[in-house]
Amino acid sequence: MSVYVWSMQAQLRLVSHEEQKVIAPTLAEFNDEVRTFFESVSPRALDGVDGRLNRAKAWRRALFESGLAAIDYPVEYGGRGLGSDHLQVFTQLSKGKTPREDAAFGIGVGMAMPTLRDYGSDELKERFLVAGLSGDEIWCQMYSEPGSGSDLAALTTSAVLDGDEWIVNGQKVWTSGAQHSQFAILLARTDTDAPKHRGITMFVLPMDQPGVTVRPLVQMTGVSEFNEVFLDDARIPRSWVLGEVNGGWSPAVALLGHERRKTGTGSMDGASQSRSKAGRSPLPVAQLIELATQSGRAKDPLVRQDLARLYSGESIVGWIGSRGLHPSIGKLWRTNQGRAAADLAARLAFPASPAWGADLGEEENEIDDYFAYHVLNCRGMSLGGGTDEIQRNTLGERQLGLPREPGPERDTPFKDLPKN
Repeated sequence: MSVYVWSMQAQLRLVSHEEQKVIAPTLAEFNDEVRTFFESVSPRALDGVDGRLNRAKAWRRALFESGLAAIDYPVEYGGRGLGSDHLQVFTQLSKGKTPREDAAFGIGVGMAMPTLRDYGSDELKERFLVAGLSGDEIWCQMYSEPGSGSDLAALTTSAVLDGDEWIVNGQKVWTSGAQHSQFAILLARTDTDAPKHRGITMFVLPMDQPGVTVRPLVQMTGVSEFNEVFLDDARIPRSWVLGEVNGGWSPAVALLGHERRKTGTGSMDGASQSRSKAGRSPLPVAQLIELATQSGRAKDPLVRQDLARLYSGESIVGWIGSRGLHPSIGKLWRTNQGRAAADLAARLAFPASPAWGADLGEEENEIDDYFAYHVLNCRGMSLGGGTDEIQRNTLGERQLGLPREPGPERDTPFKDLPKN
């Protein structure tokens, strides 16, 4: 088997196990490596590149070729094989420096790839990890359905084995980035006689096929970030299963953990000074300070109090991430921070904030309705990655040991459960 190895000059090349032994850099060496990337390589990678997706792909490719896109992944799948200490160095040094366009790979790199790494067969790892981590392929996540949002295990999309293929029928909704994706992580029901949590299987779904129809959902921001997806006899190769058939709930929960970690504390890593209408990162406090100064309210004691509170919140979100607390805690803090930051921006604009069209500067990448977008968009932070109510239930039941909410016996076959 061949492996990907980075030299001290951070150049990617393909070598065999026998040809070269991977030597882990010291933390000091790795620190210098990361700093060099963000100071020199990253700006060059984006220089002259236009368009959100083009910029996202260019940056992700540069990150991968510099050996920083998969720090804790096995070497044979494009990673560095390094530990948590090296990952923490990168996390700290990348704060505020990751372009917001990289949100296009948030689901693939932040959720699908670690699930593939941990639950995929060797075949799936070899096929998808390098392409996904390097930005060659974009992924989406097909979980929620019109009748199963917060109660995800109530999903009804079906997958039936037919020879060497699974035939999938159903509908998914709130599917971020489906219009740009080549593949999806899909949850489908494969056994209605089993209890609802035990009859679900996780698949890799090819998006480019006649049985997959993507329809955009326009939000009040004017952006079609989400989609509904219709699956009509869509086909999946028999072996493209993550985990076990009818055992998809474990990888599903694992992916949700990655999602909540990313949409919680991880979402702050890209809170740079760039103004982009992408993703759901809270407005950076530095931008709000600038806005308060421009509006002549930087000396208002109430505004200053709000700014101080938001600065503390931004710091707390970062500390939660560094301590490795339960991802639902970070997710709830991110929601509170994002909504409070957007509310302050709205107050600084007075009643005109939803229609804000102020001239915010002369830089080419500044967008006139940037703050209006975030004022409207922040409400979705309470929903994406699991509602606030679900996060609190998770913490109460799984972390604090509180009684579960009343409902049918967990061993009841799915076909016998009441449906909406």
